[in-house]
Amino acid sequence: MSPQHHSSTVQQASTLRLILGDQLNASHSWYQEKNPNTLYVIAELHQEANYTRHHVQKVCAFFAAMSAFAQALEYAGHRVLHLTLDDTACYQDLPAMLTALFERYQVNQFEYQLADEYRLRQQLSDFSQASPVKGQAYETEHFYLSDSELDDYFSKGKKHRLEHFYRKLRIRFQLLMDGAQPVGGQWNFDADNRQKLKVSDFDDVPEPLLFANNVTSILQRLQRHNIDTIGVAHSQLLWPVTRLQANELLQFFCQHCLIRFGRFQDAMTDKLDANQGELFQSKQWSLYHSRLSFALNAKILGPQQVVSSAIAFYHSADGEVSLSQIEGFVRQILGWREFVRGVYWANMPEYGQLNELAANTNLPSWFWNGETKMNCLHNAIKQSLDYAYAHHIQRLMVTGNFCLIAGIDPNQVDDWYLGVYIDAIEWVEMPNTRGMSQFADGGIVGSKAYAASGNYIKKMSDYCNGCYYQVSESYTDNGCPLNALYWHFMTQHIDDFKANPRTKMVYSNWLKKPMRDKELVLMRAKHLLAHIEEL
Repeated sequence: MSPQHHSSTVQQASTLRLILGDQLNASHSWYQEKNPNTLYVIAELHQEANYTRHHVQKVCAFFAAMSAFAQALEYAGHRVLHLTLDDTACYQDLPAMLTALFERYQVNQFEYQLADEYRLRQQLSDFSQASPVKGQAYETEHFYLSDSELDDYFSKGKKHRLEHFYRKLRIRFQLLMDGAQPVGGQWNFDADNRQKLKVSDFDDVPEPLLFANNVTSILQRLQRHNIDTIGVAHSQLLWPVTRLQANELLQFFCQHCLIRFGRFQDAMTDKLDANQGELFQSKQWSLYHSRLSFALNAKILGPQQVVSSAIAFYHSADGEVSLSQIEGFVRQILGWREFVRGVYWANMPEYGQLNELAANTNLPSWFWNGETKMNCLHNAIKQSLDYAYAHHIQRLMVTGNFCLIAGIDPNQVDDWYLGVYIDAIEWVEMPNTRGMSQFADGGIVGSKAYAASGNYIKKMSDYCNGCYYQVSESYTDNGCPLNALYWHFMTQHIDDFKANPRTKMVYSNWLKKPMRDKELVLMRAKHLLAHIEEL
């Protein structure tokens, strides 16, 4: 029954502490002491379920994890109020709910952890300042870098580079270091980690560890409240929603995936699964990836724990795990994850409006169902809708690359990525999408636009085998659309990129092509853009 019907019997609470859905950090200093006068509030809110169209598994995962965290806190002796959509439907938004709770519990102190999304941080700050109840904000105690330190590393509008930042953090936190030098004498083994999966590698790929969290009641609640979602729903959620499950997945990664994680972290395949269509018997979507990003971004696990566990396993593996595998993993979490967060906070809210390349084409409708003849895009999109997950190369070099070279409006690209992925919270999604993938930030995140022709897909995957289009052709009717779109994009933005040392070679290759070939390629690209819905 809804808590608002019990106002006459409510036991007062002098302090109300709000816990957001991505603040499920059991190690936070808040929980070191129990106080019956402190009420912890965890609430499912319509405003959070509706600010974009989320993947149904994403909403289920957050709601299930919030419920589990509320139970764990209660079990540990804390006073907890866990509200579902049924309880909060009467409130217009978060401030309205808090105002009602302050009154009901006669609260005189409001405490919250700093939100990691600009939108929410602003909303809570404005509310707290306007409220007669005294407010105090705390750090989330989750990241390697605290909020107060970000200004030491990041400046608004400045073009930051991951490698420089990553090295600073490796030294500061003494991770994979030998004194002042990196273990093995080099900082970055990226060049060793770009291998394609061959058929002979298939048998070694581990079956992913999946969970079976019953989310039937959450699905019914979403239906009852008309929450509009995307993607495939299952009554059994395969993602980890408790600390125990997340730790299990971390151990599974260390024992079964880390050994080849780096080598195949960019690889893609659609030839591995004999049982096409059997979601729970599939291996090709997970490969050697950790799939810890949801647990990390909900703060069920901390990055320090994940990195130190993986490094400890590397040391105990008696040379079985090579340095390039562990370095590739550490770089993703210590390097990239902390890096995009710093870029986000240095540049918000203006970052969300950046559109350096003036891209304005509409996102094709097949991004919502995967029904395209381009095999690479069909696979990456269908997998995203099936699992609420795709690994970084599918996001950057398949869906992201297409959107970049087709000139899709970055607002629409942002919205799709923010909704479809289980780990997508704006602080991590936006710099990856608008910055790294779409170059809409003009190079704040990346030193070049990550544009590629079909050749990249052929190099890193087996998607081209059996595709309707021919990857080796550019301007014929069944030539790979990525080829013509790539050259169209590069010629369209020649003034933006010609001075970049990383693209000089591209332009010299283009200039060497016969004039007739260039005309045919650009004509083909214009035709593709005019018929983007039919690709």
